[in-house]
Amino acid sequence: MGRNAHIIGVALGLAGPLLLGAAAGAEPMPVVVELFTSQGCSSCPPADRLLGELAKRPGIITLAYHIDYWDRLGWKDPFSLKSATARQNAYVAAMGLKTLYTPQMVINGTTDVVGFDRPAVLAALDATRDGMPVHLSRADGTLTIELGAGAPAEVSLVAYSGETETRVTRGENAGRILKDTSIVRAVHPLGRWDGTPKAIRFDLSALPDSASTVAVLVQGPGLGRILGAATIPLR
Repeated sequence: MGRNAHIIGVALGLAGPLLLGAAAGAEPMPVVVELFTSQGCSSCPPADRLLGELAKRPGIITLAYHIDYWDRLGWKDPFSLKSATARQNAYVAAMGLKTLYTPQMVINGTTDVVGFDRPAVLAALDATRDGMPVHLSRADGTLTIELGAGAPAEVSLVAYSGETETRVTRGENAGRILKDTSIVRAVHPLGRWDGTPKAIRFDLSALPDSASTVAVLVQGPGLGRILGAATIPLR
């Protein structure tokens, strides 16, 4: 499986500095749970179910990245993305892990957990999370991302959809009906941010029709700790 990142084009514009009332101090932020999964992996459904449970909890952003390296092993996951595999490869490098695996959960960009290991996942969620303010709004087909003051970071936009059921006819999960949630449909890197208050505008027409929600992640360079995050529905 390759390690070449899949770069997706992005519509991006920057406005002048924006002063937010909470910009100067840390505030509680959502816990971001990223699951790397595949419908072709027989170990993944328990992790998918756990992610579905976490998606119903307040204060948690769940994202299911369906990787594509299982697609050649009997069942092509209809939600698989090259960009999902690229993000997992980047985490493997950033965390110094030996290999890719599924199901893998990454909590707030720093903690690597086997996705079906409920006690380990829940323990990782218990850590105190302070972050920088991120405010999202949308109007006339444009998403505005308002960032308060913080450390230099990388900003990315992740578009995802809700719960879906799929009847799998081949591969390790043949004959099963799988339920997936928070399915990532597109990943758009928005570039490096210098840490000064700023507004970023994104053209929502660049997103697939299948997406129903957008998450914006503000993350330390090189897929470091997630410093801020927020979501907004598209409809």
